[in-house]
Amino acid sequence: MFSRVFWLLSLLALTACGAAEPKWAPDDAVARAHYVHGAPYTLTLFTVISNRSGNGAHSALMVNAPSERAIFDPAGTFYHPHLPERNDVHYGMSDAAVDFYIDYHARVTYHVVEQTIVVSPEVAQLAMSKIQAHGAVAKAHCTDSISGILSDLPGFSGAPNTMFPKKLMTWFGELQGVTEKKHYDDSPDENGRLITAPPLLLRQGV
Repeated sequence: MFSRVFWLLSLLALTACGAAEPKWAPDDAVARAHYVHGAPYTLTLFTVISNRSGNGAHSALMVNAPSERAIFDPAGTFYHPHLPERNDVHYGMSDAAVDFYIDYHARVTYHVVEQTIVVSPEVAQLAMSKIQAHGAVAKAHCTDSISGILSDLPGFSGAPNTMFPKKLMTWFGELQGVTEKKHYDDSPDENGRLITAPPLLLRQGV
């Protein structure tokens, strides 16, 4: 009985994971936002950590592939009017857009752990196709949706089947060649503001 209650409370603790909401931005919006970052090709795991409890609150996966760079933000609440979304995949992820994504999540109550690994162009493109094909994710399933995608990629078959962001973060951090950054911010807990800068500025990294 205790274990069942603990499991339910743990799921409720994933407060950064929003409700599932299928979205499909129009073709012209996605085309305008298209951003190619170039090599090296990488996978980046973002993990949002509570500064109060130390628990993981959310997971997201950024894929930098030959075709483009995008963020898979499963069941997330992130939004920007110039970064179109199709079923939890956000397009137009220039450096400025990535900085805004991190700033959106880092606040007085949460910090963001950014872990990056270099992969082959083929693996990066496969990851891109998988996040695009996955579909909208249900609430509290942000981490297991990412672990499922990773486990289907060459070199990542050992990804744990878990709903806990910190467990996936720990495993990812032990992969050879992973680099890690931590992002802290003392901005207010209400961090849902929007940036209204022109989309070109986001793409150019201004």
